[in-house]
Amino acid sequence: MHLLDPDTLAQVLSTYGYAAIFGVILLESAGVPLPGETVLVGAAVLAGSGKGLDIRFVIAAAALAAILGDNLGYWVGRRFGEPLLERFGPKFGLDERKRLLGRYLFRRYGGMIVFFGRFAALLRTYSALLAGANRLDFWVFLPWNATGGMVWASIFGAGGYLLGQSIERIAGPIGWVALAAAAAGALLLWRFYKRHEERLLDEAEREMRGR
Repeated sequence: MHLLDPDTLAQVLSTYGYAAIFGVILLESAGVPLPGETVLVGAAVLAGSGKGLDIRFVIAAAALAAILGDNLGYWVGRRFGEPLLERFGPKFGLDERKRLLGRYLFRRYGGMIVFFGRFAALLRTYSALLAGANRLDFWVFLPWNATGGMVWASIFGAGGYLLGQSIERIAGPIGWVALAAAAAGALLLWRFYKRHEERLLDEAEREMRGR
């Protein structure tokens, strides 16, 4: 049986309740690829059908797990990300200047990456790790992370509660559309970067080394 199977998901939620919601979303947000959004929506649907879950606690458990999990992922990235990038980055073309550029871009746009990453499949799992690895200031990360977690839990929790089974058919596609949009944006940014690579590298080096 697979957790994504509706019957299995309903059984897990009926047995473990809020602990299942909290655990799966916490681990997903910390960097473990698990179906956190599916669990949230499934729990909200169960709450809407009156099967033992309270939607207020579903949303609260999901939001708290998302925030705490992202914080865990951030500190893992902060502690281990940079040494790993220094060791293995050059094998993938990430020399010192390009790693410096990553930190520069996260310094300027990291909050938005953390917030909007919460709504995109895959990015939701790794955005906090990347924020930590790229040394995004924690006091910038924290409010964007908290806001993203609360808004995400509220939208998908309330959607599952109000729309019932139909939300399950659209939640996944919404996430993949967001991922596709993020990928398209990344491609455009990459093309822009390649056209202005040296200027951006020089700009990042001046600003980051001047701090």
